[in-house]
Amino acid sequence: MGRLSKRLRKLDLPSYKAYIKFLDSPAGEDELVDMIDSISTNHTYFLREIEHFNYLSDHILPKMCGDNGSAQKKPFRVWSAACSSGEESYSIALILAEKLKPVPNQRWSILCTDISTKILEKAATGIFTADRIDKISKYWRTRYFQKGRNGSKGKFRIIPAVRNQMVFRPINLLQPTYPWKVSFEVVFCRNVMIYFDRPTQQELVDKLTASIVPGGFLMIGHSESLAGVNHSLEMIKPAIYRKS
Repeated sequence: MGRLSKRLRKLDLPSYKAYIKFLDSPAGEDELVDMIDSISTNHTYFLREIEHFNYLSDHILPKMCGDNGSAQKKPFRVWSAACSSGEESYSIALILAEKLKPVPNQRWSILCTDISTKILEKAATGIFTADRIDKISKYWRTRYFQKGRNGSKGKFRIIPAVRNQMVFRPINLLQPTYPWKVSFEVVFCRNVMIYFDRPTQQELVDKLTASIVPGGFLMIGHSESLAGVNHSLEMIKPAIYRKS
């Protein structure tokens, strides 16, 4: 209610009932996007819940891409399923860029999705203020970020070589089908299920599992659990699951 009250005031609507009626009308079609943007939670930062990134770097990549310097034939694909303003997606990208650099011809890509089109547009720019990247090492800031000048002073942008491996798409995770046919080696879907009831969690886990290659991994938030959800995934450690 607190988040939507601003929309009611802007539209000069007297009640939430009137707002719902407006959303259902032809005139309210564009408002649906603003409503979703208003109620979406976008709390994130670089390397949040760092255990996931350490596991990706130290265990998943050596196992799935080869620790003997040999590349797998297909691209290593990651899906950042609720990417918000991009910090999670770019944290993944920095690890892939760094760890796969010594593996000849190893391609990689990251699909970055979110239900909020507004936050997705921000993420796609790859631009962050200095305080947003303070958890990143000086080596990474120097190697993978461009410093802003003049009007962009104090801002940093991910280099094109990394941004070019990333695709940003607006997606409702609960829509009937996803507009792609590929599967992913790793899916990050963190701190999303905590907002859903059990039947919706079940539906989402089924859809995510179907999107993972055999032997691939699902990362969920540390405040989340798959307890009570029927699934075929093996728990490797808390919040990290593997598809058999």
